[in-house]
Amino acid sequence: MTAASWSDSGGKLHGERIVPGSVRWLSDGDRVLRVRFEIALEPEEHVVGFGERYDAVDQRGRSLDAVVFEQYKAQGAHGRTYLPMPFALVVGGAEPWGFHLETTRRTWYDIKDTITVEAEVGPEAELFVKTYGEATPAGVLGRFLDDVGRPTELPAWVFRLWASGNEWNTQARVLAEMDRHRELDIPVGALVIEAWSDETTFTAFRGAQYEPSEEPHAYKDYTFPADGPWPDPKGMVDELHERDIKVLLWQIPLQKMRPHPRHQAAVDARQILDKSVREADGRPYRNRGWWFPLALMPDLSVQEVRDWWTAKRAYLVEEVGVDGFKTDGGEHAWGHDLRYGDGRRGDDGNGLFPVHYARAFGDLLREHGKPPVTFSRAGFAGSQPHGAFWAGDEDSTWEAFRSSVRAGITASACGIVYWGWDLAGFSGEIPPAELYLRAAGAAAFMPIMQYHSEFNHHRKPFNDRTPWNIAERTGDDRVIPVFRRLAKLRERLVPYLSEQARQAIATGAPLMRGLFFDYPADARVWEFPLQYKLGDALLVAPAISPDISEMSVYLPEGDWVDVWTGEVLRGAREVVLPTPIDHPPVLCAAEHWPSLSPVFAV
Repeated sequence: MTAASWSDSGGKLHGERIVPGSVRWLSDGDRVLRVRFEIALEPEEHVVGFGERYDAVDQRGRSLDAVVFEQYKAQGAHGRTYLPMPFALVVGGAEPWGFHLETTRRTWYDIKDTITVEAEVGPEAELFVKTYGEATPAGVLGRFLDDVGRPTELPAWVFRLWASGNEWNTQARVLAEMDRHRELDIPVGALVIEAWSDETTFTAFRGAQYEPSEEPHAYKDYTFPADGPWPDPKGMVDELHERDIKVLLWQIPLQKMRPHPRHQAAVDARQILDKSVREADGRPYRNRGWWFPLALMPDLSVQEVRDWWTAKRAYLVEEVGVDGFKTDGGEHAWGHDLRYGDGRRGDDGNGLFPVHYARAFGDLLREHGKPPVTFSRAGFAGSQPHGAFWAGDEDSTWEAFRSSVRAGITASACGIVYWGWDLAGFSGEIPPAELYLRAAGAAAFMPIMQYHSEFNHHRKPFNDRTPWNIAERTGDDRVIPVFRRLAKLRERLVPYLSEQARQAIATGAPLMRGLFFDYPADARVWEFPLQYKLGDALLVAPAISPDISEMSVYLPEGDWVDVWTGEVLRGAREVVLPTPIDHPPVLCAAEHWPSLSPVFAV
C-alpha cells in the first residue's frame, strides 16, 4: 500500500461538456479510488439540484457532496442532506441542460466558473456522465426521470392536512386530538401515529399481549387489554376512516439490540442474523449511527428479505386497515466495506438503502390493494417513484423556515413531486404565533401540508404543534381562526393539486417549482429564489421574515391576479404586496383564474 496520489491516467470517463485536460485519477498503487474533472459552465448559468438542499437554491459559488446523511437539525448550516442526488439542472444560458453521474457512490461538487466534480469509482475505474439538453427545464428533468424512474401517482387524500405528534402514544390521546380537530372545525385528512409500537419490534402495538412466533402474526393473535394504551386498534382505525381520516404508522428499518432483545424481539433478532447487511468479515452490520446504536439492519436490497420484513407488518394493512407508513430513519448504512445481498458493497450500496426501504413498504401496500403512500426523509436518485418525502427534523425558527422552503424547491427540481415539511418546525421551543401562521400559510401552498412535534417526555406545558396548543401557549387568538381558514382553503385546493400532480408526473415539470422552470430566460427570477409556482396556475411568495406588513414580489411576464383581492397585475416587474397574517402572497396566472377563483371566493 502506498500513499494515494493524482495522475492523468488510470480509468475511463465518458461524457460531454468535460473541460479538456481536467481529468485526474486518484490511485493508491493498488487501485483507482476517485476521478476528478471539470464540467464547463457559462458565466450566466445557474446550477440547481444535487437532491434536496437547504443552504441555497442556486448552488453556484458553493461546495457540496452527495451522500445520504442523518443531519439532526440545522441542515442548511452544515450543508448536509438526507436526500442527495448526483444530478443537476443548469439554467440561464442559451438552452437549459442537466447532467447525471450514473453512479450510486459518493460524489462531490465545487461550483464556480466551472463545476469541479470528484467521484468515487469502483474496481472497473469507469464513470459515465450523462448530459441532457432540452428546450425547457421540464424537458431536462423529464429525461432524467426516464432514467431513474418517474413518480408514482398518489391518491388525492395526500393533499389534505396531515397531523402528527410524537407524544400521541395512546388510542385515547389520538382520538382526543382528532376530536379537537372536529370540535374546532379544522379539517384533517391524514393522521401519522408515531408512538404506536412497542419500539422493539415496530410490528406490535404497545401493550398488546401475544405469544412470540417465527411466523408473521395475524390480528387475532393479539389481545389488547381494555386498560392498555391501545385497547382496540382496528376499531380506532375504522372510526378514523368513518371520519374521513387516513392513518399512517411510523417505521424504522432496524432491529433494536439495546436493551437485550426479549419476547418477540428476541425471535426477530435471531431471524435477522442471516438476513442482515454484513460487514466485510461476514459479521452482521451493527448500526454506527447515534440513533438506535448497534441495531441490526435488514438487507432490503434482496427481495426475499424485503418480503420477510414487510410480512411481519402485513396484518396492519390487511386487517387493521392502515393506509400508509412513515418510513423514517433510512440513513443508517455507513461504511465502504459493507456487503449487500445484491452484490454491492457499502460504497455503492449505502445510498440505495432508503430507496429499497420505501419501495418495500410501497409494495406491501400495493399487495393489499392500497396506494403506495410512504413518507420518507432519506433517499437517492431512484427514490422518485417511491412515495412522498418530508424535509426532516428542524427547530421552530425563521431560519429553519427559509431552509425548508429551499429544500422543497431543490428536491422538486430533482423530480420529487410529493414533498412537505414539519410546518414551523417540530423541535425545541414552540414557534411564536406569527412564525406558526406564516409557516402554515406557506405550507397550505406546498405539495404536502403537515404539522408534527418532537417527543418532550410528556412534560407540561405540551410542545405539540397543534393550532390549539400554539394558541394556548402564545395567547394569540388569531391562531385557530387563521389556521382553520387555511386548512379549509387547502381542502378546496385538493382537486387542483391532484390534477397538477398527475400533469407533473407526465411532463417532468414539478408540482412545486422554482420560477426558473417556467421562466428560464428571465434573469430576475434569481433575485427571488424562494418564490415558486405551485402547478401551472399559482405563484407563491412565502412571507419568511418576522414583523413585516408588506414585501416585494417578482411577477414574471404575463398578467397575474391577486387571489385575495381579484386585482389584475401586469407581470415582468417587481411589485409590493401587503402581507396580512391570514393572506400569504399568492397570485394566479390570469388565464387560470376563471377555474380557480371559486377556491378563493369563500
